Amino acid sequence: MLKGKTVVLGVTGSIAAYKIASLASMLVKQHCDVHVIMTKNATNFINPIAFETLTNNKCLVDTFDRNFQFHVAHVSLAQKADVMMIAPASANIIAKLAHGIADDMLSTTALACSAKKIISPAMNVHMFENPIVQDNLNILKKYDMEVVEPAVGYLACGDTGAGKMPDPEVLFEYILREIACEKDLKGKKIMVTAGPTQEAIDPVRYITNHSTGKMGYAIAKRAMLRGADVTLISGPVALNPVPFVKMVSVVTAQDMFEAVSNSFSEQDILIKSAAVADYRPAVVSDEKVKKKDGDMAIALERTTDILGHVGGNKKPEQIICGFSMETQNMLENSRKKLKKKHLDLIVANNLKEKGAGFGTDTNRVTLISEKEEKNTKKNPVKGENIETEIHVSLEDAFYGLEKKISLRTIEGKMKTFEVKIPEGIRNGEKIRLIGQGKSGINGGKNGDLLIKINIEDNKMFRLFGSDLCTDLKLSPWEAALGTRVDVKTIDGDTKVYIP
Repeated sequence: MLKGKTVVLGVTGSIAAYKIASLASMLVKQHCDVHVIMTKNATNFINPIAFETLTNNKCLVDTFDRNFQFHVAHVSLAQKADVMMIAPASANIIAKLAHGIADDMLSTTALACSAKKIISPAMNVHMFENPIVQDNLNILKKYDMEVVEPAVGYLACGDTGAGKMPDPEVLFEYILREIACEKDLKGKKIMVTAGPTQEAIDPVRYITNHSTGKMGYAIAKRAMLRGADVTLISGPVALNPVPFVKMVSVVTAQDMFEAVSNSFSEQDILIKSAAVADYRPAVVSDEKVKKKDGDMAIALERTTDILGHVGGNKKPEQIICGFSMETQNMLENSRKKLKKKHLDLIVANNLKEKGAGFGTDTNRVTLISEKEEKNTKKNPVKGENIETEIHVSLEDAFYGLEKKISLRTIEGKMKTFEVKIPEGIRNGEKIRLIGQGKSGINGGKNGDLLIKINIEDNKMFRLFGSDLCTDLKLSPWEAALGTRVDVKTIDGDTKVYIP
């Protein structure tokens, strides 16, 4: 995700300095070029060698270190950076940045850097709340530096309050938001719905579905990374909130209808990926319904049709995308829904398809608009056998040939492979290429490539036997080369050779 990006991390003297090693490691795993600059006080908490080992770049401390690849290090790094984060940021470095003081490697690089700067304060709660420090932080914000709000909790000094540096995972999200994607959705307001709804039967039981919210949460995060102002309306799920989006929690279908309706008019795009209940109990018991002998029936009533409501009331410039999960007649049912709900786009998927459905980390969908349909196949997954199919002519299948095929790798890139098709292969048979994962198809040690052969113009014909009670269906090369076929005769089963 961050391949080709350069991040400069500034580390100052704080007990939280050791956490930045984890942050550096996260960035490197995303193929990011990471450079670390430390103040001399920071080296009392963590050794520069730790950062050099993790990043494969020299960790800078001394402004006049001559054992380095750049002639003017602070200028070179400043120009190279896509983003600079100073974490933990002491009161000292915050004051220097606020007032333009450059007296060490970190402060000089920061002042020379024109890229976005993110500052994460970490200090004693009384220092943090000091009006002087707060004034300095406001100055940083005035100069378009982003200040990460410190966490509240038990501090190393023994006090409790604000001043704790957030976890590396939180800081990583700040960097991702800044440089992971082009901001082509900046200025757009996008509403996403996700997860299931719960319709109460009584105080103990409810009706729901298997939705986990993974799809909607992933969409919301991607839209945020592309610069959109995102509102995520979520039913009850076991997922962490998406950072930097407005989260609205709901429980019932009616809750979701009201949340969507209240702010839909302000949105540019609505992506409706939630699995909303179509029916709810007509009567909700105030007490737990006790078990009795015999069967029990629950009367249901329709919930409000959210997509139908917004589709019938949308402005011409608004875009609505719906979702359609089916188990049969997927395309036909989805096209009907697209038209009936007045949608601009619908995402159709089949619950029975491998790699699709609820609770998976992958999906296989068909995007349907009024004018076109586009099928998307999931990228390969580590350790999984990859299956594809190719079409060959009858002649090629008979004589054998070498054929080139292209597949998409786990990184999303296309890669070409040469496949040798053996002579006389039958329609529907599969060729297995062992260990293609090692070549980058799926990144797994045991991943094989399975290629199903579809023979074009694979016409069949019949040989009629005058004294037999069956017809034989043979492909042309079976008839030409001869084959043994089971034929049931009047006297029983026997094997008959067809010349």
